Amino acid sequence: MACALFLDLGTAGVVPWWVTLLFVLLWLVLLAIAMRWFVPHPTWVPWLPVVAVVVWFPVVLLGTSRLGWGA
Repeated sequence: MACALFLDLGTAGVVPWWVTLLFVLLWLVLLAIAMRWFVPHPTWVPWLPVVAVVVWFPVVLLGTSRLGWGA
């Protein structure tokens, strides 16, 4: 989850502020899920950062290439 947060905050200079805000809100939701699942389903928790990266990558890639966010 820490790596996903660094990805989210690291894109603040590339994407609009509201996209970074949505990334951080998604991260907070995933963190809450991770804390809730930590004891009953510990094998599920490592998949949550994977979900964060799977959402992050296409949003940043398509946003910068198609919508011109980085320009």
